Amino acid sequence: SVKSETQKTYQKHAQSHVRKVVKKSHSVIQRVFDWISHHTQLVFWGCFIVGMLAVGGFFIWVATLKLPTLDNFSERKVASSTKIYDRTGEVILYDVHENIKRTVVAGDFIDQDIKNAVIAIEDKDFYNHNGIKISSMVRGALSQILPGNIITESGGSTITQQVIKNTLLTSEKRISRKVKEWILALKLEQTMSKDEILALYLNEAPYGGAIYGVEQAARTFFGKSSNDISIAEAAYLASIPNAPTFFSPYGRNKERLENRKNLVLQRMESQGYISEQEYQEAREQVVEFKPLSESS
Repeated sequence: SVKSETQKTYQKHAQSHVRKVVKKSHSVIQRVFDWISHHTQLVFWGCFIVGMLAVGGFFIWVATLKLPTLDNFSERKVASSTKIYDRTGEVILYDVHENIKRTVVAGDFIDQDIKNAVIAIEDKDFYNHNGIKISSMVRGALSQILPGNIITESGGSTITQQVIKNTLLTSEKRISRKVKEWILALKLEQTMSKDEILALYLNEAPYGGAIYGVEQAARTFFGKSSNDISIAEAAYLASIPNAPTFFSPYGRNKERLENRKNLVLQRMESQGYISEQEYQEAREQVVEFKPLSESS
């Protein structure tokens, strides 16, 4: 029919047009590659100059950043709650605080299992790096780019960086804040020992609401001190600061908290902090959290 013949003619013209466009595009691309192949040195030096200008501009920008000072950092006063004990000095009668519930303790007072658990899940190379890790920086960047990757299995920052963020900087997601964090982390590693930095982290770690520090968290969640906990309880204390509200033992994500606790135990076992038997026992232990109404 006339209609079918018209359609065939139209299709032939369309196909011919597409072939011409493809051929022309291929020709243009081929000319570009030919030009690049004949001007390799020019392209190389052009890219090199642009790269050097970019790097130079970055360092000039970094030099203009206003950084907090680390002077007397280790001697600064950390906000904590005021506790009133009975005459024995062991029973807390009142805990007076203003938006902060924290009990600061010395690093050697905190149970070693807590330290091992935190290092295992947050920064396994803590004692080997100088404050920052390229792999952690890349992982942290990817966690912000990839969809659905809100809660990371491992920290995107080193423990030293987290100390800086929790004490001197804010949590705003800006490149300038992250650069400040890197610079200050390098400086902090030059002024304090690893054990002192770890103790700072453990006393500053957020546990949701007004609760800060592992000592206060241990008392609130388990009714005991941070030097008297089990391996399973240490794994919980290492799990929560990654996302205090999300992983709250009083929230709606208890199954996710349980999964992360098991991940911490797995990392502790694989990194040699606990034996396989200790791993199995801690994984199977049923930990009782104090009711929220009774926590103090």
